[in-house]
Amino acid sequence: MRYADGPAAQGEVRVGAAPSRVWELVTDIGLPARLSPELQRVEWLGGADAPAVGARFAGFNRHPLAGDWRTVSQIVEFDVERLFGWAVLDADGRYGDAADDLTDRMATWRFELAPEGAGTRVRQSVLIGPGRSGISLWIDRMPEREEQLVAGRLDELRTGIEATLAGVKALAEDGGERP
Repeated sequence: MRYADGPAAQGEVRVGAAPSRVWELVTDIGLPARLSPELQRVEWLGGADAPAVGARFAGFNRHPLAGDWRTVSQIVEFDVERLFGWAVLDADGRYGDAADDLTDRMATWRFELAPEGAGTRVRQSVLIGPGRSGISLWIDRMPEREEQLVAGRLDELRTGIEATLAGVKALAEDGGERP
């Protein structure tokens, strides 16, 4: 798969808890930072302090090959106990021109929830592009390896998704405090 094809990764898990409990966890923008190998921390921007369409937050990331970087995300989907999605922007221009327009998003992330018996089916997904992102720099350097580079990045993203979903499941089913 090539970058222009809109590569995507997803994972899904059944959680033995009501959608309301799962929703509380997946809409906590700080939770993935405690579960993901790449996202280190987040903070609300522009006076926002809770998720809503249009609200923005900064994400601070770390990767062993790419180093540290910041993104700005804008919530683009918010349907209580069903759908939570955000677009990731390269507001600092690390990978090209600074992008503050949703049409130049680096990626789109979402959580989808569906009641299933006494529990909840949770899907987390990411769609890369269409704007430039960290993988774009590697593709620029090695265009002949684009498909391999995209596949490797998707594997990394799936690892993060699996870690996040496992954490959500454990927290929702154990009823414990967030990590």
